[in-house]
Amino acid sequence: MPLKTLFLNPPSFENFDGGASSRWPATREIESYWYPIWLSYPAGLLEGSRLLDAPPHHVSVEETIKITKDYEFLVLFTSTVGWRGDQRLAEAIKASNPSMRIAFVGPPVTTDPEAALNECPVLDFVCRREFDYSVVEFAQGKPLHEILGISYKKDGKIVHNPDRPQVEDLDAMPWATKIYKRDLDVTRYNVPFLLHPFISLSSTRGCPAQCTFCLWPQTLSGHAWRKRSTDDVAAELAWAKKAFPQVKEFFFDDDTFNIQKARTIELCEKLEPLGLTWSCTSRVTTDRETLKAMKDSGCRLLIVGFESGDPQILKNIKKGATVERARAFAKDCHDLGLTIHGDFILGLPGETKESIRNTISFAKSLDVETIQVSIAHAYPGTELYEYARANGFLRNAAMSDAAGHQIAHIEYPGLPADYILEMVHRFYDEYYFRPKAALRVVWKAVVNRDVPRLYTEAKSYLKLRAERNRMVKAARSRQAEPPAPARADA
Repeated sequence: MPLKTLFLNPPSFENFDGGASSRWPATREIESYWYPIWLSYPAGLLEGSRLLDAPPHHVSVEETIKITKDYEFLVLFTSTVGWRGDQRLAEAIKASNPSMRIAFVGPPVTTDPEAALNECPVLDFVCRREFDYSVVEFAQGKPLHEILGISYKKDGKIVHNPDRPQVEDLDAMPWATKIYKRDLDVTRYNVPFLLHPFISLSSTRGCPAQCTFCLWPQTLSGHAWRKRSTDDVAAELAWAKKAFPQVKEFFFDDDTFNIQKARTIELCEKLEPLGLTWSCTSRVTTDRETLKAMKDSGCRLLIVGFESGDPQILKNIKKGATVERARAFAKDCHDLGLTIHGDFILGLPGETKESIRNTISFAKSLDVETIQVSIAHAYPGTELYEYARANGFLRNAAMSDAAGHQIAHIEYPGLPADYILEMVHRFYDEYYFRPKAALRVVWKAVVNRDVPRLYTEAKSYLKLRAERNRMVKAARSRQAEPPAPARADA
């Protein structure tokens, strides 16, 4: 029998969606959680294992430590924002259960395994990049020196084993949805723009796009695009539809779901007979024929990274798309009846006060159903991080406040960080307080019988908005204070 293994997405800040599959680790303005897809695969490969997703299930640190006493091996998915807390948790678990073997996985230990091992001495090893088979092999008794893709300490020195090749045969992996059925409560997962309850799964790994800010392809999944067979994906969804009759929507949480037209259309042909409602990520380069096939097979919504309405910024971040193409894509979606959730980022390289105004105007002209506005974060391991560090634009190392909320940590000449934070809220205000947009949100809530959910989310957002505005005012007040007079005896 393998080591009895616990796969853990750890407790952290309240409402923190920070590890195991979140593409933008942070405490959300509105409570929302993504599924721990990355942890589900090795959990399905190991008999006797358990996947514990603490944040959405509101499992406390104390309760987590108690649960770990029944296990021999802990695999914890950490994040840059949650690293300090995860380190302290691991130390407490080790103190409570000295025989516990502990491995960390995730972006921070991929980009700087030496720092992780030096800062957290209770770690037996860390996994770089994809970790599915590395942790499984350890649990099955393989010696550390024979396991590819890991780093560990031996005789006080750090050893980096050779890299592990990326997983190519995705059909050989277990179905994530079967692990959800075994270990998770799907009603605990909420994303404001998806129907509730929903389930997410992956049909591919990796992304060939070169966006400089994107965390996953540059740290975990890589740029090599690998795909499951369309038969395997359709079979999982057919099983999941029966296993979760309460689920209203299935979401493909791929880096880029529909990047290959022929494969997307082939999959749509196999999804159509299932009668599902589903959603996915999408690039604006997707053509109308592909979008129609998606709509015909039950696609409801697309998460689209527009990022900016400024052409030069799109070039600076290597987006591989243009403002004109984005407009044509949005029109095609509107014509076909596809809903868009648009993602935008303020504070990317080349940002100015004028470009921020351009992006807000661009977003309003697209008139998509819902938006998310993020502050640019330079995560270690990304090209954006290297750019910001080399040019002295990193204001500080902290990317979050004491509660895990995003704060601006990149500052350009003539564009104060507090201005970027202020414009995030102004962006939301200008977008959603338009009568057309506000009525649309309310109407959708009525149609989907989600009015109580909308009320709760609106209260949460307005509370955070008020707190952030106070932060901006406090920062400006400090900047306006005159310098202290020099002492006479100085």
